[in-house]
Amino acid sequence: MKVTVIGSGNLGKSIITGLASSDLFDPKNITVADKSEENLKIIQEQAGVTVTEDNVKAVKESKWVILCIQPRILNLVLNEIKDHLREDQVLISTVTGVTIEEINEVVPNNKVIRAMPNTAAVKQESMSFVCANDNEDEDVFFVEKMFGTIGKAIIIEERLMKAATVLGASGTAFFLRFLRAMTQGGVQMGFHPHEAQEIVGQVALGAAALIEDGTHTEVEVDNVTTPSGCTIEGLNELEHNGLSSSVIKGVMAAYAKISNIHD
Repeated sequence: MKVTVIGSGNLGKSIITGLASSDLFDPKNITVADKSEENLKIIQEQAGVTVTEDNVKAVKESKWVILCIQPRILNLVLNEIKDHLREDQVLISTVTGVTIEEINEVVPNNKVIRAMPNTAAVKQESMSFVCANDNEDEDVFFVEKMFGTIGKAIIIEERLMKAATVLGASGTAFFLRFLRAMTQGGVQMGFHPHEAQEIVGQVALGAAALIEDGTHTEVEVDNVTTPSGCTIEGLNELEHNGLSSSVIKGVMAAYAKISNIHD
């Protein structure tokens, strides 16, 4: 089984690296197409895949065609390859804000599956989302496995893709801003900036690990909060200043924005 990835920017490289190191595909059965010779040279050396600057050539023998390109060139690429696609080929779009219906307007005879990773894909720690017109299709389950090679992946309804973009992609920036604030607090207490950042980064990883099995966040909060201690003092001060409310408002502001500009 062969797969083609069109686009080898940061996201494309992450997906290609994940697939090449997984049991799903042999690297020799992965073809990467890009107009950048430099990008192709780098990914070929890193992952041992086949590379080409010709999109049409790239899609000819592949069952799966992953589109890792900017929205502004999507129609250009689709129109370039549409007459060279077989009906049994599956298009996987990582293009933000473009619906399955919109892609099928250009390529009506091919199954389209949307997949949305986040920037942590470069560390193979992405939270990815997958959807299709029929989420019970076996191809959708396979795409979920594909994106599981660069982190975690779940199947959702397409109507939730905008919400997933906010929670799963914008959320990365929200957490990083909180970690930056924690780092600044650490510096004020006496740590060097690089030490404070290392500390809060590891604390964040540990906190995330504590709820991996489904444990409620407040259970773990209670486990670190002792009566009359410094933790409850700090938590209450954060809440007095609107921490939870501000986070929720920020998430919903981002959702309101994306609801007006995407899909």
